Amino acid sequence: MFRSRAKEDAKTESQSEPEAQPTRDPQAPKGRPTPKRSEAEALRKAVAKPATSRKEAAQRTKKLRREALDKQRQALLTGDERHLPVRDRGPVRRYARDYVDGKWHIAEYFLPIAVLILVMSMVPSIAAKNIALLLWMGVILGIVFDSIVLTRKLKKQLTERFPNESLRGAKAYALMRTLQMRRMRLPRAQVKRGEPPR
Repeated sequence: MFRSRAKEDAKTESQSEPEAQPTRDPQAPKGRPTPKRSEAEALRKAVAKPATSRKEAAQRTKKLRREALDKQRQALLTGDERHLPVRDRGPVRRYARDYVDGKWHIAEYFLPIAVLILVMSMVPSIAAKNIALLLWMGVILGIVFDSIVLTRKLKKQLTERFPNESLRGAKAYALMRTLQMRRMRLPRAQVKRGEPPR
C-alpha cells in the first residue's frame, strides 16, 4: 500500500524480460580440432578415476607429460601442426619455414666452412692462413648479404599473403632456420629445394 511505485515498475520489468543466456551457434567453429577417439577415451578414463594418492597423481601427470612430449617429437619429424611447439605453429611460421627450405643459403654451410677454416689456420704455411682469413671474411659478408636479401623478400611475401596476421618474430625465426643444416632442421623440411612455399 505504501510501497514506492518506481520499485514496483522495475520489479515487473525485470520479471517480464526473459533472461538472455549466451548460446553457441551450432554452425560456429569450436576453435579446436576434434580429438581422436583414443585420445577422448583416455581423457575420459583419466577424469573418471581420480588419483587416490599424491604418488599416483604424480605418476599420472608424469605419464601425460611424457605422452605430450612424444607427440611433440613426432610432430617435429612429420610436420603435424596440432602437436608442434608454440613457436613453430601457425600459417606464418609454416610459410617462413617453407620459404627457407626451398632455397640455398650460405649460412647453412657455416659449420663445415668454419671447420675447414680452422684446419687451414693450423697449417704452418702463411699462404694457407691468408686464404683462411679471406675465406672467413667472404663467408661472413656472404651470410650478412644473404640474410638481408632473405628478410626483405620474406617480409614482402608475408605481408602480401597474410595481411591480417601478426608477423612478429617471423624474420628472426627464418634467419635462425638458415643457420641450421637442412638435415638437422626441426620441424623437418616439407618442401624440396626450388619448390614454392605451401
